[in-house]
Amino acid sequence: MLYVVLLGAIVVFWLVAIDRPSLVVQMKEGAITKTKGHLPPTFKHNLKDIVERDKTTGDLKVYQTRSGMKLKFSKTISKSIQQRIRNIFPHQSFKSKGKKKSR
Repeated sequence: MLYVVLLGAIVVFWLVAIDRPSLVVQMKEGAITKTKGHLPPTFKHNLKDIVERDKTTGDLKVYQTRSGMKLKFSKTISKSIQQRIRNIFPHQSFKSKGKKKSR
């Protein structure tokens, strides 16, 4: 019985504590160094242009939520660059998990 409780606690901890973004982009000194997940080609091209121009260093994580996509930036990326990246992000290229009613 104790094993079942421990196993349940481990599963709950895993579901809550593990960071699972659908896209991760690491940038260092004006270059995209590492990507994990689906990165649309047009977004990659525009992101590369922004990163190279401003010599940006940091991480971008994209999480899939029921209502759409959520972008998280590391603290090293300035607010103006964050807004420029949000402006070019292709929300229609990613599918949302939930059913969204249009009115």
